[in-house]
Amino acid sequence: MSSLFIRLYLDEDVNVLVADLLNARGFDTLTVRDAGKLQLSDEEQLAYAVSQRRGLVTHNRGDFEALIQTYFETEQRHYGVILAVRRSPQEIAQRLLAILNQVTADEMENQVRYI
Repeated sequence: MSSLFIRLYLDEDVNVLVADLLNARGFDTLTVRDAGKLQLSDEEQLAYAVSQRRGLVTHNRGDFEALIQTYFETEQRHYGVILAVRRSPQEIAQRLLAILNQVTADEMENQVRYI
């Protein structure tokens, strides 16, 4: 199935205002809170993102780099992980918009991006 736009899932540590800013621009962005997935493990969060065919956005670089390495080694598919340095919600949204406007969902599959 080919997809043009990346659908995002924001990890618990990403400010929910980022989702509001992206949704206001017409992008499909879901927060952990809105999905009812608060306090799940990182593994469970990534598995949920995969089940929903969404790229995951997180500030938790160390844990998710290890998780993605496991996905790679076991040839599991994911729909992208974006590792964001902590910045204001507005700046994170701007950096995500650059990706959303330039990269298709298909191109993001099994990719890791740093913003």
